[in-house]
Amino acid sequence: MKHGNSTPRRYLALWLPYLSTERIGRIERASGLAPDKAPLVIVGRRENALRLVAADPQARALGLLPGLAFADARARVPHMRVENEDEAADRALMENLLSWCDRYTPVLAEDPPDGALLEISGSAHLFGGEKALRDDLVARLARMGFTAHTAIAGTTRAARALGRFRPSGTIVPCGAERDHVANLPVEALEAGERIAVALRRAGLKTIADLTTRPRKPLAARFGEELTLGLAQTLGEIDRPLIPRRPPPDFSAQCRFADPVGLAGDIDLALSGLARELCETLGREDRGGRAFEVSFFRADGAVRRIEVLSGQPLRDPKILMRLIAMRLDALSDPLDPGFGFDMIRIAVPDADAAAAIQPGLEGEKGGERSVIELVDRLAARFGTETVKRFVARGSHLPERAALAVPSLAAKPSPWPDSKTRPPRPLFLLSPAEAIEVVAEIPDGPPRRFRWRGGLYNTAHVEGPERIAPEWWRARRDTATRDYFRVEDEEGHRFWLFRYGLYDREAGPVRWFMQGLFP
Repeated sequence: MKHGNSTPRRYLALWLPYLSTERIGRIERASGLAPDKAPLVIVGRRENALRLVAADPQARALGLLPGLAFADARARVPHMRVENEDEAADRALMENLLSWCDRYTPVLAEDPPDGALLEISGSAHLFGGEKALRDDLVARLARMGFTAHTAIAGTTRAARALGRFRPSGTIVPCGAERDHVANLPVEALEAGERIAVALRRAGLKTIADLTTRPRKPLAARFGEELTLGLAQTLGEIDRPLIPRRPPPDFSAQCRFADPVGLAGDIDLALSGLARELCETLGREDRGGRAFEVSFFRADGAVRRIEVLSGQPLRDPKILMRLIAMRLDALSDPLDPGFGFDMIRIAVPDADAAAAIQPGLEGEKGGERSVIELVDRLAARFGTETVKRFVARGSHLPERAALAVPSLAAKPSPWPDSKTRPPRPLFLLSPAEAIEVVAEIPDGPPRRFRWRGGLYNTAHVEGPERIAPEWWRARRDTATRDYFRVEDEEGHRFWLFRYGLYDREAGPVRWFMQGLFP
């Protein structure tokens, strides 16, 4: 499917209130340990004191809330279980869950703490509607051991407020945000504890109380951030969602009723997706230089591989061949685990691609064959091993070209070489010093010694003068005069004089730069 803007936008707010404690539970279950029924709390250092930073539902029911001093919590519930805070582990788990949520929409962002915002405007129909999508997400997370609170609304702030301050599962019809958030406490605006206390002291306890007051006095007393957050929560204006990963231009995905793990089933699914995606690209006269293949495992793990092409590609057979070669070349083989329940092929950035006319014999052009060969080599051995030269903005031969991975960037045209003398294909790096007999000050070489051999000049062309690049460091400030030289035996060389007699400081030297075939 092709992704684009759709109106009205719809957002799903996801909140995992027990992420840290449920992470501990998952580790214990994976280790085969017997479940401990004591209340669990996570302890970390805050403001130079040990405090609770997380607690499971059982601990919260006993009054052990995040922020409570650890000493006070121990005095209240001596038999509680205590674990140290592990921010790195929590962060890694949240990153994995965000990648897992990509199955529902490519447009999603992290919503700290322990939450995510998903724009589901263009993907809810793939799951049978917003309720079906939400139910599927909550059920899958429950099977993975997570408690999920959700809400769906027309703005990100409204969805977040309902997801965190109202029982889970609220779905707000389009344009009805004002009615659904009216009874939420002012804390749902998340303007800060100081402002929340001030509002309550002024008798403004709910969002409905704020909607009856003029906005300008509220902004003057409590700040414009409060009134801006209020407008967003009421659904009057929306805050753009910045995705954690840019949404692809085109994608095709396949969800399975039962997870698949056999190689034949995976290949069959990939073939169908490649055909569907390439047909869509063909209808739009577009092609992909980069394809991302995502495998979503039933246990929540996500594996992504990238397939690159040297030209805009929309041939499903070629795409499948590159995907197969890329999978075969993986150093860490694809592990289906308990099976994949969804596979997706996406084109992050599509290019224009005109139709290619094959020859009368059915053979494609030689240039295309070379590009396809490069694609296959890169898929088999890695993009870093197959390189090409690109032009650089320099007249110095050793700096005029740069070797880059062949598929790392779009090909760029080389500067027109008709206005300059021919250059050799083979350059010495670095240029090698030689001994030259030549007329002073500007005469061409008559005889030179290189690598122990003595060469007598038969023909000379030049000089071609290249001035130093003044914007570089002063280590290379001498003028170069290049000569194309042919010796008496027909060997052709490219040499240069470094420096000018009596006109530039420093000694004048000669160097061998390259060889003509």
